[in-house]
Amino acid sequence: MLVVDDNKVIRQLIRVNLELEGLEVVTASDGAECLDVVHQVRPDLVTLDVVMPRLDGFGTAARLRADPRTRDLPLVVISACTQYEVEAGLEVGIDAFLPKPFDPAELVSVVRALVERGQGVGEDGAAGGVVRSGLGAGPERGSGLELGTGAVIGAGKGGGPSGGAAAGE
Repeated sequence: MLVVDDNKVIRQLIRVNLELEGLEVVTASDGAECLDVVHQVRPDLVTLDVVMPRLDGFGTAARLRADPRTRDLPLVVISACTQYEVEAGLEVGIDAFLPKPFDPAELVSVVRALVERGQGVGEDGAAGGVVRSGLGAGPERGSGLELGTGAVIGAGKGGGPSGGAAAGE
């Protein structure tokens, strides 16, 4: 995993929550650093903040989608997104949105679902939908991630206990 956020505390909270699940995590402080690092570490997934110096999350996503080596890499935005930002993210190919503050269990669930999808889970190998978790009202399309197994993930705040750390803005 590659975690990209200009806030060091948020980067570390995301990293810790994913590492507690046994995932290997590398971090970058903005989109420009992400583009420098992504080809070296070849992550299974990238999490992006939207507002970052040098290159924001959507600009980073657009560049990752334009590169044949990273165009299919799952991208998750972790940010306090407005509806406009969600729509802009969909246009550049963001796969999932998690609001800040994020629920650690939901973070892990979304990341695992997208990584499994990228590894061919599902009968048709189709891209599925878009995870839109805890973002309030919006268009019906993309209200969950279809895994080809009948499971839909991200249709609202996940319940249940979490052993991870939570993050705010």
